[in-house]
Order: sequence, then structure tokens, then C-alpha cells
Amino acid sequence: MNNESISQTDGDVKIVRTTSTFDCGGRCPLRLHVKDNRILRIEGDDAAEPDQLRTCLRCRALRQYVHHPARLMYPQKRVGKRGAGKFERISWDEAFDTLAGHLNRVKETYGNEGIFLATGGGYLAGLHNGGLAAQRLLNQYGGCVTHYGNISSEGAVWASLTQYGSVMVGNSREDLLNSKLIILWGWDPARMISGTNTMYHVIKAKESGAKIIAVDPRYHDTAATVADEWIPIRPGTDTAVFVAMAHVMIKENLHDQAFLDKYTVGFDQFREYVLGLEDGLEKTPAWAAEISGVDAATIEGLAREYAGTRPAALMDCQGPARSAMGEQFNRCAATLCAMTGNVGRPGGSACGGLMGIPVGHMFRMSAIPPGKNPFELDGPNVKGTLDIRMRVIKRVHINKLFDAILEGKQGGYPADIKMMWSMCNNYLNQTGNSNNAAAALQKLEFFCVQELFMTAQARYADLLLPVTSAVERSDLTRPWPSGPYFTFMNRALDPLGECKSDFDIVSELAQRLGIEGFNPYTEEEWLKMFVDNNPEYQQHIKDYDKFRQDGIHRVKLDEPIIAFKEQIDDIENNPFPTPSGKIEIFSQRVADLNKADTPPIPKYMSTSEDRFDPLTAKYPLQLITPHPKNRVHSELYEVDWLREVEPHRAWINPIDAEPRNIRDGDEIFVFNDRGKVAITAWVTERIIPGVVSIFEGAWYTPDKDGIDRGACANTLTNDAYSGGGAAVLNTSLVEIEKI
Repeated sequence: MNNESISQTDGDVKIVRTTSTFDCGGRCPLRLHVKDNRILRIEGDDAAEPDQLRTCLRCRALRQYVHHPARLMYPQKRVGKRGAGKFERISWDEAFDTLAGHLNRVKETYGNEGIFLATGGGYLAGLHNGGLAAQRLLNQYGGCVTHYGNISSEGAVWASLTQYGSVMVGNSREDLLNSKLIILWGWDPARMISGTNTMYHVIKAKESGAKIIAVDPRYHDTAATVADEWIPIRPGTDTAVFVAMAHVMIKENLHDQAFLDKYTVGFDQFREYVLGLEDGLEKTPAWAAEISGVDAATIEGLAREYAGTRPAALMDCQGPARSAMGEQFNRCAATLCAMTGNVGRPGGSACGGLMGIPVGHMFRMSAIPPGKNPFELDGPNVKGTLDIRMRVIKRVHINKLFDAILEGKQGGYPADIKMMWSMCNNYLNQTGNSNNAAAALQKLEFFCVQELFMTAQARYADLLLPVTSAVERSDLTRPWPSGPYFTFMNRALDPLGECKSDFDIVSELAQRLGIEGFNPYTEEEWLKMFVDNNPEYQQHIKDYDKFRQDGIHRVKLDEPIIAFKEQIDDIENNPFPTPSGKIEIFSQRVADLNKADTPPIPKYMSTSEDRFDPLTAKYPLQLITPHPKNRVHSELYEVDWLREVEPHRAWINPIDAEPRNIRDGDEIFVFNDRGKVAITAWVTERIIPGVVSIFEGAWYTPDKDGIDRGACANTLTNDAYSGGGAAVLNTSLVEIEKI
């Protein structure tokens, strides 16, 4: 692509408009100042108020990420013990011959089900997304085994599809300025973004008079910045407090019965549960206080304030949804939104955890119909039409990926996996139980990884293929979750070293496998076809060349987007996309599953490794693993500038630290039966007693004794999933001790 048409020139410095492809909550317009194939500096969006989209520290450090001396620059093959990270340089010809040879060998020896394709969120764009290209290639090759489920949000997806029939459950962020009350429940947008300008709009809402309440085990950055009140809560008990709030509303007749009658089904069954008519246990604030640590008077006051303030935005998020109570948390939050009549109303919210809006959104809707998720079924109909298109043979839940490699068919999994081809992910680091994952990688006959850095997972590869960064490609991106805009990535640099894009690697491999016509177009031809043939692009973008030149197309809204406003305004002609056409507080589809861990109405249930598990006698502390502000999951981990922003530490309350003789800055072990990490202690009252916080994404680095010196949070987390498919990464018990 000719960059002259898409860049400004300042002497011999080009200014290229592009964006990021990180799996963060933003999608930020960037202006890269480039000279001699090197980024000199980075500027953010230059649009005027109120359109400007403010980039955060991650993208502002992109230059050091792209030009980091640890970047992988040429193909390599393993020469040492697997996992030791010892490799030697090879040619691309040898690399392609090696990968094609193992694919052919495994297919001939074991069948296509011996091949596992692992893709992920490390690169989120349209064309060079290697996962989609590799899936298409392996479909034509005869199929493969792959994974399903979103680590971050599968519980929220399941809940939203169950309750609403849609994952587009968010209001555009400027609608927060219409709210009189905003409840941040497990939501820290200052740290994890949730849409590029979300924190800006939260601050503007506060300046406009909205009261802000934060409910979380941590006094997090957003709470410290804007909250009028912090309500500390024990992890995994949020649903109990929601249910008790519903009890207050019902008992005091604070709920919007007219709204419930018109727009929902199943409230009567939920009320019977709340009042104890179903099971003999009344879900009072006192009951929830014993469970959650939130005193009964606070629960009562919060229920009255939420029900009595119109409009009010209850903002649930995916942190509590990444737990053994994941989908119940989001379903119960959505039920409270209906009880208060805030669904489909300006200044209100629908909950559901995902917060996405339908204009420009990149989220690919889960194809698991709620109540239709028999997770280990095989065959082309596991996930509906998506699998028919992809010709995928089998699927494994993402948080059980490595257990499936270890156990295979004998363990009840759909295949005996012999080789794995991995791109756009670092799952050894980012799924539960990293030690188990490392053991699984040792079992594989062959493992190929496409990467930018020698990540924790890349160290276990037999073949390592270097990939370009986002600035070395042109592509189409979309924001999540907030929009409404579309972004164009203009290539700023020629590929560094011998790096190739994931799509180009897959395309060249197709030739080696004898698959003809896999990539018949140029990069620019592909991108123009995507825009010209996609109905959403067609609706909003009338001038492709201008879109490419600007790097962004902003959708002008006459008013904020409100999730389900059409349904609330006229439900007879615009029913909800559920079987009943209404919000399903009771779901017959879920009832038909007849599974104890997925009740047809949202409920609080005790789970394994919660604070009531007998295992607390051995491991008395609950571990939470929030998103860091200085990296995107495990990406950007190597960037020194970002490490300086916030050291990797374990948050510990003084009440837990003192009896263990731990002081601020001490080196400590955090451990359970799954593993042990070494990390620095941060003794702080910003976290409640009984809870330890370690931010996810630090790289797994076990020493000779098996102690993870990188302090990857997932060395300690469980590789299980909830009834609705949520990865249970925030439901783990640990102990700590001073080193």
C-alpha cells in the first residue's frame, strides 16, 4: 500500500494515522511520527471536543513495544529441552517445510482430530487476524480441534443471551451524563478502560451531579478518583447482595411492577426464591451480610437508593463474571435493572457485563444459544452455523485446553491432541493453572507458535515464527465496547527483520499444503472488499479513500444509543430476541437443561473455593486477579516504561499481613495446591481483609524448584469453568508467607 496517500509529511518525517489492535477496552486513534522505518513519537487523536478519543498509557508506550530489543526477528527451531527457551535461527523455507511436514504427518497418522488450533485476542482486526485465516486454511485441509469460550466474558455472554437474547446490552457512554446514580459494581474503567472515553464520561457525569458508588473488594483507581462511597465486598458474594437488594425492594414495594408485568417473564418465580417460598430460606439483608461482609443496613440503603433514584445506571462488569458465580452475577444484575425499570431508559442500564453498543462494535457474538451449551458435544452443530461454516470437528472449553491435551479421550475430551498450532495468544500464561498447562505442552509431539516476543508459552515451542506488530500491517479495526466509530490501520512501517503477518504466514503455508487460491488478493484489495461488501460499513462509510486517509470514521448520533430502547418503546412490534419476546428472568431453555449449576432464575449458590469451602482451613485467603493498567493481559509486559508505572505486587490488607510478619515491600510466597509464586507484598488498606490481589498477565517464569518467579496469577488459579462457561479465574483460595 502506498503510504503517501495516507500520511502527512513533516520534512522527511511521515505522520501515519492508525490505531491499536490490543485486547483492551479501547480502540484509540493514533498518529505515528515515522522516519527511516522507525517510530519517533506517538500522538493521540487530534479531533476537537467533544469528539476527541483519549488514548491511555499503553498506546503511548507503543514505540518501545514495537522497537523493543527482545522482538523476535527471524524463524527459529528449538535446540534445547522444551521449555528451556533455547533456539537457533532457521530460514523461512525450513520453517514452512517443518510446519507443513508435521501437519501432514499428524493428519496421516492420527487424523485431523490430532491437530489443535489455538487462536486468541492478541490481535483484534479484520484481515491479518491469523486465527480466522488459520481456521479457514484448516477447514480446507480437513478440519481440526479448537476451543470455544471467551476467557474474559463467557459468563456474561451466557447471561446476556439468556436474559435478553443479545450481547449488545450497553448504552453509549455519553448517556452516563443522564444518570443521577452510577453504581460501579466490580468495574474499574480507569484501569481496564471499557471503551476509550469511558472514564472521561464517568468524570463528566460526576461533574454533572451524578452520585457514584463503587462496590468491590478493592478501593480501586476509579473509586479513588470519582466515587462518593466505597462498599467493600467479599469476592464471589455479589449475587447474594443483589438478591438481598431485591428482597428489600419487594418487601417495601419499591420495584416497578408495571415494568416487570409488561417487559419480563419469570419474576414470580424469582420473587418466590427471594422470599424463601421456594426453599424455606428468606434472602434478607442479614442473610447476605453473613455471606458478603456488607452489613445489612448498607444493603438496605443501597437497595432503597437504587430503586428510588431515577434514572440510575448499575454497571456490572466482567471481573465478578470471571468466577464460579459468573453468569449468576450478570443475570441477577440484569434482573435488578428490570426491577427498577432502568432497562431501555436514558440514564439507566441493562447490565449483562458486556456494555457493548451495536454501531462499530467488534464483538463477535457467541454462537452458543443460552441453554444450548452441552459443552463437550462434538460434531458440526456444537455452535450452530458458525461451525458448519468452519467445518470444525471438535471443540474444547478454553479454560480446559491444556487438560484436554493431558487427558484426551480417556478424560472425556473429544480428541487425543498430538500437535498444536498457536497464534495471537499466550494461553499458558492466561488460562487457569499454568503449571498444568506447562505439563501439557511437554506432552505434545509438536508445537508451533507465532509470536512477537519470547513469551512464557513461546518458550515451549518446537518452531517459533516471528510476526509483525500492528503498525507493520494495514487493517480494519472496530472498537469495543463503546464506539460508535470505525478505525483504519494504515501501515506505518515495513516489516521489521524477517517478520511476517499471521495472515501471510498462513497464506504461504497454504501453498505448501497444496491448497490453491487461498489468498488471491492484495492487502488493499481485501480491505476495500471488506468495506464495500459489509452492510454495516456500507451504512456508515460512503468514501473508502477518505476513511483510509483519516484513519477513523465517527458515527454522528442524534442521541445516545440506549440498549433495548426500541423494545421498551414498542415491545409489540419490537420484541426482545428471546423465545418469549421479553426479558427472561426465568428461562425455560435453561430449565430444560436440568442442571443444578445453571438454575432457570438467577440465584446465589456456594461454590468450590469460595469462602465457605472447607479448603479455607488450609488456604484461608481469596485471590482476585484484576486487569493491570500497564499492560494488556500479557502483552506489553516487556515494556520498561510501563513497568515503571506500577510494580507487580500482591495487595494484602494489614490485618492479614501482621500475623504473618509481613511488611510492605517484603518478598513473599503466595501458594496453593496448584503452584507457588514469589512476589513483593504491598500492604494496603485499599483491599479488604481475607483477600489478596495479583494483577493478571505477568509472565510465568518457574525456577528449578517450580516456584514462579514471574508471579503469574494463573499459576494459582483453577482451570475450571462455571455452568454457563465462565472461566473461574477469580474463585481461588491461597495462603501467603514471608520468604
